Amino acid sequence: MPGDQVHVREGTDDPAHPVPWTRRRFLTKSAMAVAGGVLFSCTHNGRVIQRVSDSVSAATPTRWPIKRVVYVMLENRSFNQVFGRFPGVHGAKIGDLSGKEVPIKLAPEYLPGDLPHDHAAFLNDWNSGKLDGFGTGIWGDPWAYTVHDESQLPNYWTWAKEYALSDHFFASAAGPSFPNHFYFIAGTSGGTIDNPENITSRTLPDGKTFKSWGCDAVGDDVFVFVKDQAGNLTKHDTCFRFRTVGEQLDGIGVGWSYYAASPGEPGYFWSAYNGVHDVFHDKAYWNAHIRPVDRLLKDIEASALPAVTWVTPRFQLSDHPPYSSAWAHNWVSGVVNAVMRSDMWEQTAIFVTWDEWGGFYDPIEPPQIDEVGLGFRVPLLTISPYTRRGLIDDEIGEFSTPLRFIADNWGLDYLTPRIAKTHNMEHVFDFARKAKAPVFATARAKTFLSSPYQNPGVGYPGWPAGTQPSDFIP
Repeated sequence: MPGDQVHVREGTDDPAHPVPWTRRRFLTKSAMAVAGGVLFSCTHNGRVIQRVSDSVSAATPTRWPIKRVVYVMLENRSFNQVFGRFPGVHGAKIGDLSGKEVPIKLAPEYLPGDLPHDHAAFLNDWNSGKLDGFGTGIWGDPWAYTVHDESQLPNYWTWAKEYALSDHFFASAAGPSFPNHFYFIAGTSGGTIDNPENITSRTLPDGKTFKSWGCDAVGDDVFVFVKDQAGNLTKHDTCFRFRTVGEQLDGIGVGWSYYAASPGEPGYFWSAYNGVHDVFHDKAYWNAHIRPVDRLLKDIEASALPAVTWVTPRFQLSDHPPYSSAWAHNWVSGVVNAVMRSDMWEQTAIFVTWDEWGGFYDPIEPPQIDEVGLGFRVPLLTISPYTRRGLIDDEIGEFSTPLRFIADNWGLDYLTPRIAKTHNMEHVFDFARKAKAPVFATARAKTFLSSPYQNPGVGYPGWPAGTQPSDFIP
């Protein structure tokens, strides 16, 4: 993933979908000193927390006119499953199922169950480069060979037309959520390639079900497999000591937050910092930076986001099968439109991605750059007043790539080799232009049910008659 090769297909300003045009190279080499005011306080264990007000963060010099980054991670969809029918991208209408061509059909709002998407499933789907093993598990055939279209997810298509869509953006790890969420915040998984084993849950006093993959995981003999640089496989506990980009930002007086489901809410196990020892076990530090995702819209409306914000939703709004893609779309739309309405818009870059392929077919073989990845393609939307309109970006990227943007914008050292070796996405923007007014995407995806927390049950019209669904959270 060389950082000096920037390939893009960019669109015109035609009101219709921009037509892809010539690859072009945009590189700017500049540096800016980092300065800013910092307020200090100490935790109970002596660790120094740098509490930075939003105004101080916004005043900190940056390489580009971006003072805030919002990095959103949804769940379990391949690029082809979300954008395979979008004009100008590398999509597929025909899939390969064990050497046989099969049509890729329109996906329903809900799937009847989840698809295999652990590290073993990646190896099966990849099948030594044949890309024909996606039909495994109870639901792989036919549901892995489905795709959404514009009528189902209209705002994603609006953002792709008006801003930028990356169609060679890959999951960082060739496996499921746990390692990829670490890449989301740190540019490394600590060698993790899979989700933790032997995880159980417990009931909280308020009746909620608590489940975690991190330092507070419940279960006997909980572990996760990790690989070293030589490919040796060993067991590791689910609490890691690598440094994160958030901690780097604290070191230069730049504020950050991570919005996620709270303990007892489905989706809490995606709160990646609960697997980072030095953050999780410092409660004052944790409380200074980790926020409930239900508070996100309120904070956006108050223009109260810090300089860098990471976001993962509740499970039912995450796009994770079998849950509704429409409700996830509508939730993301609310977040993006709220940022656009706020005073923060003119200095903000929003990155929206999905954490891994979820078992869905994709026709592009992922590059293998080390022992952990890359995984299959996932979508990345880049939304900003400086984004090049209608750009279809085919530069190879992964979850460390927006972290490289953050590092270069605020003058951070490159925390990991992955961050150092990727590009910084500057080619996706035109910072020489004046900030553009927002293009709101206000369509609402049609939903079968009146609440995202309901389940369709037997008889849902998107499934064949008699289908018995599984895997829905009660």
